[in-house]
Amino acid sequence: MSAVRQKANLRISSTKSLLCVGLDSDPEKIPEVFSRMADPVQAFNRSVIRATRESAVAYKINTAFYEARGIPGLRDMEHTLGEIPSECMTIADAKRADIGNTSRKYAQAFFDHWPFDAITVAPYMGFDSLEPFFSYTGKLVFVLCLTSNGGSRDFEEQRLHNGRPLYEAVLEKVNLWQQEGNAGVVVGATKSGLLGELRRRAPGLFFLIPGVGAQGGSLEDAVREGVDADGESAVINVSRSLIYPDGSFASTEEYETAVALEARRLHDAMKKVLQ
Repeated sequence: MSAVRQKANLRISSTKSLLCVGLDSDPEKIPEVFSRMADPVQAFNRSVIRATRESAVAYKINTAFYEARGIPGLRDMEHTLGEIPSECMTIADAKRADIGNTSRKYAQAFFDHWPFDAITVAPYMGFDSLEPFFSYTGKLVFVLCLTSNGGSRDFEEQRLHNGRPLYEAVLEKVNLWQQEGNAGVVVGATKSGLLGELRRRAPGLFFLIPGVGAQGGSLEDAVREGVDADGESAVINVSRSLIYPDGSFASTEEYETAVALEARRLHDAMKKVLQ
């Protein structure tokens, strides 16, 4: 089993939580109290991490929110990566894949230069585009399988010539591609009834489950249907509904209190299912 998967499962076992905190940090949305600071995104992310570190198993950095701001954004991403507790899994939500030599550089970027524990990748170009990521046997590679957005119907849910939906073919391939347990899939919590089916088909994969919170997926169902036989090998991502709570905040402490309260609520709901 990959070292990252072992680390994540140890954290799940010790906390009885599956919470993955999505750091979709947008300067236009962060509370005004941070906007007045010299490095607002760094300060905002630091507060989110402080408020959630007792409940979090993983932190997912959506790289688009940092790349969109050029070099300053990449500096914020790098700084944030260093702030995340070492016992928590770090995920680069980058959705990369290309021909082999290009993917090799992507893998080096996110596993060597920025030492993320895991990355999201797209399967459309096939195994040779993903092999450079899977060659890092100690990491986790999350392949997009059945995503939470409505557009998943355009391709992922289309039927192949043999009658099977495309996402099932992706799942089958990821089962074959993994090396030393370093593979996972992205399956949306909004796909009612299908999450459990995919877990039964792939008991040995690690699941990254978005779609809870602002997208309306059921947290309890995601916990119940997403974990493996040991109640592990899954994380449930929550982004906007957690890091952008309603209200205005006069201080960073007020903001952190609101985020910590929501993180504990999510954590408690997960515990009830896992115990």
